[in-house]
Amino acid sequence: MKKFILLAMCLGFSANTFAQSTIKLADAGVTYGKTVTADNAVSTEALNTLSSDSVYNGKITGTVIEVCKKKGCFMKLQQANGTPIMVQFTDYAYFMPQNIVGKIVVVEGKAKVKETSVERLKHYAADAGKTKEEIAMINTTKKVISIMADGVLVVK
Repeated sequence: MKKFILLAMCLGFSANTFAQSTIKLADAGVTYGKTVTADNAVSTEALNTLSSDSVYNGKITGTVIEVCKKKGCFMKLQQANGTPIMVQFTDYAYFMPQNIVGKIVVVEGKAKVKETSVERLKHYAADAGKTKEEIAMINTTKKVISIMADGVLVVK
């Protein structure tokens, strides 16, 4: 039984490593998930008009400032006011490469304002590679704009 568990663990680590290595590098024109075009995209600042009960369906353009260091399962877009916009991917159907930070992208999906729990904020901080001290300092919920993206296009 111990050999079976060890074999299963080895296969799991191998699959995770293989999955990350098959992610295309973030070069101009590369898409992830649904095919996206850049036409009619609004800036991240345009989302600041959203109220807690509204949803924006469409395309948003912005600069990537962070990506999940574990497997690319989320990224954050920059806003002029300094508050990043969390972008997750529908059904975790695709992941982002580490070299996408600093790239201008267009994401297509649903944007909304939501309150993120302390537990979830700590989870995101751990995935982003924050220190234990930084994670321990998270002690209040946060209202943030988040996007559930069906697809991502790297513009430049």
